[in-house]
Amino acid sequence: MRILLSNDDGYLAPGLHALFAGLRRLAEVTVVAPEQNASAASNALTLSRPLSVFRAENGFLYINGTPSDCVHIALTGLLDFRPDLVVSGVNNGANLGDDTIYSGTVAAATEGFLFGLPALAVSLVHKGWEHVDTAVEVAVRVVERMMRDPGAPAALYNLNVPNLPSAQLRGVQVARLGKRHPSQPVVMQRNPRNEPVYWIGSAGDALDDQPGTDFHAIAQGFAALTPLQLDLTHHRLLESSRERFADLAQPS
Repeated sequence: MRILLSNDDGYLAPGLHALFAGLRRLAEVTVVAPEQNASAASNALTLSRPLSVFRAENGFLYINGTPSDCVHIALTGLLDFRPDLVVSGVNNGANLGDDTIYSGTVAAATEGFLFGLPALAVSLVHKGWEHVDTAVEVAVRVVERMMRDPGAPAALYNLNVPNLPSAQLRGVQVARLGKRHPSQPVVMQRNPRNEPVYWIGSAGDALDDQPGTDFHAIAQGFAALTPLQLDLTHHRLLESSRERFADLAQPS
């Protein structure tokens, strides 16, 4: 079994090193990660410049690009083998609800899934790496389950783990994505030339944290595991949209 491991916090991140150590108990693990922190990079690919691959002293490969760049390059020519699984993380902070749209951690896993591989994104809910060992322990157990049926259709999973000692974690709950309120207002500051600059505001609070959501599972002391899909089609609007724009179906 071969695992491709990436992240969005960069190749020096403690979460990446901890997950590498945990996954090595199960499989051969190859790391291809960003050179620098690329949080909130989403699924961006770098098309405006060439990318370089470097090798760290510990053997990790790192790229001066996005998380998606790392997995894309790994799967399209950098590696001389096709991995059995792509894992991304452990991220320094939650990727719950709407966070998945922006997350570089989820994007790295998604890139593997786009190439037909099963994939898992792993995040620690609160920043600071406290109890990252718990996140690694849960991730290893999830990967073990994913490896039991190698003939199953490829799936993309998003795993969030509370910052709790392993003994206090209540288990793993399969949950749907919740939803956040809109982000907090931007923070305006002045640069040395007295020109306004803006920082993106903090993420909003949970709007949909009902039972069955990832937010609710975390609040109750569970790790939240969510299967994701990439079909953005709003299927319920297809028919009404055909009727609404029927006159545009013919040349004017």
